[in-house]
Amino acid sequence: MIIMQSVKYYLSEHPSIVNFRWSNTQTFGSTWSFLFSSISVYVLAATTLHNFLSHILPKRRGVPLGPIPAIHSLCISLISAVIFIGILLSSVADIRDTRWFWRRTKTITTPFQWFLCFPLGTRASGRVFFWSYIFYLSRFLHLLRTFFIILRRRKLTFFHLFNQSILLFMSFLWLEFCQSFQVLAILLSTLLYSVVYGYRFWTEIGLPTACFSFVVNCQVVLLGCNLVCHFGVLFLHFVKGGCNGMGAWGFNSVLNAVILCLFLDFYFKKHLKKGKVGNNSGHAGGSSSARYRRRSVSELKSE
Repeated sequence: MIIMQSVKYYLSEHPSIVNFRWSNTQTFGSTWSFLFSSISVYVLAATTLHNFLSHILPKRRGVPLGPIPAIHSLCISLISAVIFIGILLSSVADIRDTRWFWRRTKTITTPFQWFLCFPLGTRASGRVFFWSYIFYLSRFLHLLRTFFIILRRRKLTFFHLFNQSILLFMSFLWLEFCQSFQVLAILLSTLLYSVVYGYRFWTEIGLPTACFSFVVNCQVVLLGCNLVCHFGVLFLHFVKGGCNGMGAWGFNSVLNAVILCLFLDFYFKKHLKKGKVGNNSGHAGGSSSARYRRRSVSELKSE
């Protein structure tokens, strides 16, 4: 009981959480110039490293990184779990403290509606926006995986660069415009990350992998949930008289649609290619089948 009270205090009632305020002059990383500079440096560094290795190393030869990728995966998994618990506890506390405001706005009447639609006039301050800010900062830690993939697998795709850059950009928009739906999006994303990166840590230390493409299928589930929730936000916006930050939500929806199209294109091409390789390896014999299975495992680790 004491442990639960301590967890609740430090993750939802601590003064630094309750009194948090997103400010372009006082909050680290809160300016547009910082955001665009960070994305530019990330893209430039990734492409430069990829081109540099292509010239100095033999084809397909990677750079051994030892336990660094496993430690990185474990850190992201634990951080995501903390953010998930923190924003869940903070959401409960904010719902408790702001019900009076709902009656004045008459835009939302239930907690589930609050998860999808912030009332008009919401400001980026308080508990849930503190954890939204921590989620935004954690996106920079995710960018390191790009460099691990380049060093180990010698792979760099437009989809990966675009996806990582847009996810960072969207997490900034959530804070800058107090966008509706961000709490539920963070809950879904951090739950997925804690599981996926925990699984990546599991495979990095040499434990058995799943018999199916675990990471890719988790990403499909997340994209499907986000798509359904976006329709819910749009419905509440027109039925309940408006949700906060809908301009940013519209732009966010377009970017999500682009990511979804690129991901589905990547997903189907990859699985069609695997199907063809699997058929060919079946005719070629057991040795080629074993090579294909090893290649599939290495591809899974690079996703």
